[in-house]
Amino acid sequence: MQLFRLTAHELHDLLVKKEISAEELNLAVFTRVEAVDDRVKAYVTMTKERALEQARSVDRQIKNGDKISPLAGIPVAIKDNMCIDGVRTTACSKILANFVPPYSATVVKRLDGAGATMLGKTNCDEFAMGSSTENSAFFVTRNPWDTERVPGGSSGGSAAVIAAGEAICSLGSDTGGSIRLPASFCGVVGLKPTYGAVSRYGLIAFASSLDQIGPFTRDVTDCAAMLNVICGHDPLDSTSASYNMPDYTGFLKNDVRGLKVGVPREYMAEGINPGVREVIEEALARLETLGAHVEYTTLPHTEYALSTYYLIAPAEASSNLARYDGVRYGYRAENADDVIDMFMKTRSEGFGSEVKRRIMLGTYALSAGYYDAYYLKALRVRTLIKQDFDRAFEKYDLLVSPVCPTTAFRIGEKTDDPLEMYLSDVCTISINLAGIPGMSIPCGFAQGMPVGLQLMGRHFDEGTLLRAAYTFEQNTDYHKAFPEL
Repeated sequence: MQLFRLTAHELHDLLVKKEISAEELNLAVFTRVEAVDDRVKAYVTMTKERALEQARSVDRQIKNGDKISPLAGIPVAIKDNMCIDGVRTTACSKILANFVPPYSATVVKRLDGAGATMLGKTNCDEFAMGSSTENSAFFVTRNPWDTERVPGGSSGGSAAVIAAGEAICSLGSDTGGSIRLPASFCGVVGLKPTYGAVSRYGLIAFASSLDQIGPFTRDVTDCAAMLNVICGHDPLDSTSASYNMPDYTGFLKNDVRGLKVGVPREYMAEGINPGVREVIEEALARLETLGAHVEYTTLPHTEYALSTYYLIAPAEASSNLARYDGVRYGYRAENADDVIDMFMKTRSEGFGSEVKRRIMLGTYALSAGYYDAYYLKALRVRTLIKQDFDRAFEKYDLLVSPVCPTTAFRIGEKTDDPLEMYLSDVCTISINLAGIPGMSIPCGFAQGMPVGLQLMGRHFDEGTLLRAAYTFEQNTDYHKAFPEL
């Protein structure tokens, strides 16, 4: 039995029946990592001893007859921009290459509390800035379906480990599509929860009003189980929402009859690859066959989303990244003449080109004389974009679109054209600006590569997304496909 190919809920059943042990399961996944990660390059740091010790603890609970949680003993990987006490956390940047945090992120503590085992830290674009995981300071992660192609970004490592069988579940962060895009490119389930539903405490900040942590899993049932653990109010995060969190597994019903689904015309306009369009239209037809009512609608301010995002996100990034100056922690340049020279050399040598580009864009947008013309105006347009969604959700239960106009592109194909790279996020960015939940589920293949269907819902209505995704999944088998490595 290839344990690394099973889902968390299937493995939980085997653990409870004592047909396998948690240690055996984790060793099987580490063996898989040793076999394929030299081709995928998804992990930057492994925490094998920590994982095995956690697994042995779960095995002792099972032996004593204790009830275990659905994630107990399940191997989980963490994007390398979330802190784990005593484990190197770099955000895949040279400037934090030697940083070992003295505390863990709230999501990590909650997974620890649920008995999940921590396999290691996954590769990402530097400070989560990118759409391809080519901007990591360490190496490029490759798509398990075709190792000549990118896995998407910035959480490419966290998506690739699920597709390749190098973890059962993982966590990523999504600022403009960084969970949904790699989930689409790698053919796995990825969900960006409502802004404020998951604590950002311990997440290395990129753009604070947009960042959100969320899960990658092999199917929708595992996704609901992960949400049950990581969602909920956290007093350590001032942006964490206080709300009545439901049991997300209660939404896993094979039924979309009567569900009203809107398809924004702006997301199916020119520029969508014909193969991707065909797959999405087949998925929409499938939802109709299952009983949903599908019709086209409009989100009129969508055309301004990309430019709005690339003013707000770099502005917040330039502020957040000001703390990396070589004084407090992280990399410090040598042979500086004075403290100002040390600041300049540290930041010049420590940051990669994409991060520098966004710091300069953001600093310019926030500078005296340009604040009103750029940043303030972008915030006003952001409100208009959110109002588009509010009006749409008065009529529809959820909105559906492609995650990306294309399937995974080739490594190096867009690295010389930042604007072309930014267009990869054109279907995902509005969701972050509005703060609503968004989800990618496997819905077919185009030119042999996975295509993701994006589901968008009202604030804190992840349940409707899970219901629709679960129904689609129960009536298709795209989520069962596994790449040959």
